[in-house]
Amino acid sequence: MSKLKAFIPAMFSLALIAAPAVTPAYASGNLVAVLEAEIATLDPHFTPAYISRTFGFMVFDTLFAKDAKGEVKPQMVQDWKVSPDGLIYTFTLRDGLKWHDGGPVTSADCVASLRRWGQRNALGRRIFAITASLEPSDAKTFVLTLKEPSGLVIDALGNPVSPVAFMMPERVAKTPADQRITEIVGSGPFVYSKADHRTGDRMILKKFADYVPRSEPADFLAGGKRVNVDTLEIRVIPDGSTAASALQTGEVDFMQYAPFDLLPVLEKNAKVKVVNFTGGNMFAGAYRLNAAQKPFDDPAIRRVLWKLVDQREVLDGLGLDAKYATPCATFFTCGTTYDSKAGTDAAANPSIEAARAALKATKYAGEPIIVMQASDLEAPRISAQVLAEKLKQAGFNVDLQVMDWASVLARRTKKEGWSVYGVHAGGFDLASPLTNVMVAFNCVDFTGWQCDPRIAPLLDAFAKAPAEEDRKKIAAEIQTVMYDQAPGIPWGQFAQPAAYRANLRGLIPSAIPIFWNIEK
Repeated sequence: MSKLKAFIPAMFSLALIAAPAVTPAYASGNLVAVLEAEIATLDPHFTPAYISRTFGFMVFDTLFAKDAKGEVKPQMVQDWKVSPDGLIYTFTLRDGLKWHDGGPVTSADCVASLRRWGQRNALGRRIFAITASLEPSDAKTFVLTLKEPSGLVIDALGNPVSPVAFMMPERVAKTPADQRITEIVGSGPFVYSKADHRTGDRMILKKFADYVPRSEPADFLAGGKRVNVDTLEIRVIPDGSTAASALQTGEVDFMQYAPFDLLPVLEKNAKVKVVNFTGGNMFAGAYRLNAAQKPFDDPAIRRVLWKLVDQREVLDGLGLDAKYATPCATFFTCGTTYDSKAGTDAAANPSIEAARAALKATKYAGEPIIVMQASDLEAPRISAQVLAEKLKQAGFNVDLQVMDWASVLARRTKKEGWSVYGVHAGGFDLASPLTNVMVAFNCVDFTGWQCDPRIAPLLDAFAKAPAEEDRKKIAAEIQTVMYDQAPGIPWGQFAQPAAYRANLRGLIPSAIPIFWNIEK
């Protein structure tokens, strides 16, 4: 199984199709890219799939965006102000914004887009739960009025957590949130060419000639999105080895996920550059425990896993070089804003001996531990396999059940029939308590059926906190509860390197592939 396919983010993986023959690239002024999977859903509000988010950043635009430091900067917005009581936000769009069909971007478009996005995104739902009104005041200005102050408005509008707050024309944004849009019209730097889209082969995105970039230099997802190629051809090549070969021969310019087993070859090729990632651009893995079924309904038994899981062993099991992988004890992605050591002493110095002793001190009565092992995704497969062996060594009664990832997703929605599974997701998505799947949906989350009454008020306090330092303190409190309750056990953080032809200049390092600023 190719590493390209194997390391597609486990939470949002898509089925891949047979590899087509590799055809020559277009002229040198055009760029050919191979992404993690085929772009199957073109509505970036409709799905949290990372590949649809990538499409969204090319074709659509956002009101705000994060730079490489994690700071939120204005993007489509020119000016904004907040009333002294923190309840009224007034936004004014910058000049020159156009839709791909030639119409001007208006405040009514943005209001409709935000209302649709707010039904699909966790941060959006929180903002709209305290929204009194959201209305345009003129063609370029709209006003958000809150029922209570919140420190998250600007962060939510510029957050890259999927689904992102992409702007759409009002007529498109009025599509019900539970239905996919059928008209793909954005205001971003690339235009989707429906006539050139061949399912299973390629997608064509063309430079939007009327796009007016911001004056600032490009900085991650923020700044001036200047497109220096005429055409972006996104090729469908599911097999990692085939794609890597095409990259080395120059038939492909960019490869989002370079296969781990081919990295030594790519690193030695003078015509290819390999991009490593850190912080939110990495993936973070965790074991999700079923708190609704014995024996993991007992937090004391769940806490045994802190003594059991050695993150370096799991990462080594994946065959990752240390420069691409690192143990990470925080729930909120190492190297990001809410990275914290709070509570992590519980996971210090794991060993089988310590786990055995901890297990003997609990009320564990030999109930079977059903470990779900996804056979078709490398990270969930290996992480589950390593855990199953460790559980046996510690004295647990282990039932390792092999299935495909779709079956794991289906079974985890039930409160019975499973105990634990391995999973990984993008670091940006896990970096905040309000978007981290092990925290944000406490008492309603079907991925672990965890419910701790201490979490909900802390999440509310986090959402209302006006200052970043206050939110950091609350995030640390939340993590302390998480370590006490152990609804999930982090198993490490790793990068999936990208690779590109050395003749490309200006490529912005990002786990979310972005193709502005590149010269060829």
